[in-house]
Amino acid sequence: MKKKCFPAVILLCALLLGGCQEKGQTYAWVLATASPEDTVTQIYAEKFAEEVKRLSDGEMNIEVYANSSLGGDTELLESVMCGDIPFVVQNTAPQVSYLPRLCLFDLPCVFSEITELHRVLDNDAFMDKVRAIYAEKGIDLLGMSDQNFRVMTSNTDIQELADFSGVKIRTMENSYHMAFWNAIGANPTPMAFSEVYIGLQQNTIDAQENPYEVVVSNKFYEQQDYVVQTNHLPHLLTLITSEDFMAGLSDGQQSVIREAAATAGDYAREQALARARDRIEICENGGARIVELSDELRAQMRDASADLYEQIREAVGDDELYEMYIGKE
Repeated sequence: MKKKCFPAVILLCALLLGGCQEKGQTYAWVLATASPEDTVTQIYAEKFAEEVKRLSDGEMNIEVYANSSLGGDTELLESVMCGDIPFVVQNTAPQVSYLPRLCLFDLPCVFSEITELHRVLDNDAFMDKVRAIYAEKGIDLLGMSDQNFRVMTSNTDIQELADFSGVKIRTMENSYHMAFWNAIGANPTPMAFSEVYIGLQQNTIDAQENPYEVVVSNKFYEQQDYVVQTNHLPHLLTLITSEDFMAGLSDGQQSVIREAAATAGDYAREQALARARDRIEICENGGARIVELSDELRAQMRDASADLYEQIREAVGDDELYEMYIGKE
């Protein structure tokens, strides 16, 4: 797929990147996200910038731009691939169009606890295979963390599989996400993120799915009666740059970047766990009822997704990687 460059981003980065790789850096490198500021995504980005500055004794600086101020997820990914933006923190879902084997992370209902995901991500052999996928497009995966599970907010109480039937739920434009909701009987509807709150308010959609961080930062709970802990997918966060950008740095600068990325990833994970209870309380205080699904219903959701599992396994094309993720190896 041909890389696209964006004039506004190029102009900004040209201004900010001048002199970046010289000792005594004059301007800050750019790190962009499409997420609101009050999220673990922002915490991850800011911690990385803080650590880079600390480890380099102030000689390397990063400026964080949040909330799609430099573009949405697709534009930011393409800008990293073009070399227009040095760093991006984003979810894996929008990356699947460019890196199809990342659909591995779209497997639904794999984990019952987020710590099970953490054990997979802490497996060096697993992560080496994942980094190799990014490298196919010239992307350097500096780190991976998470924003806990994605959950469903809805005006329908979900107690059994039939309750999903016909629920019009907003999803990202990811075919695997849509296939999952179709499989359990819902009516997935892609919609621009900026339109979700109004869509819920005007009943254009009945539900949406996101991690608690996003539910709270965008106050979706104000328009929904229930927060259903479907926990259908972990909301993974990646910190990425381009291989070309890293190649232009000295060995010392590369070392700073990688150490800072490791520290920031661990910190983001800790913050996601620490903030989870607080986010649930905010939803409850806002009038939404928290619905916990039974193990039986979760098993039914996974069984209904059996065809999707096979489709994703085939797309990943690496049985060892697939089985590492689902816990069979």
